[in-house]
Amino acid sequence: MTRFLVVLTDVRPADGGGRDERTTPERRRQVVGASSREAADRIAGAFMALGMVRAGRQRVKVIAIGRRRTG
Repeated sequence: MTRFLVVLTDVRPADGGGRDERTTPERRRQVVGASSREAADRIAGAFMALGMVRAGRQRVKVIAIGRRRTG
């Protein structure tokens, strides 16, 4: 079973050089773990209703972070 992170970040202004999340990630505001894609989508939907996200100042990301070992 794959686990997921739902991340709320600040939108970084475009600097013309492109964006590389590995070297300069956006500032995280909130990180929530979810055990299923459905749960992650529900959390992301709640974050997307926030005013800062709707205004384009923050963004929501759903990230798969690997598989949970069973048994």
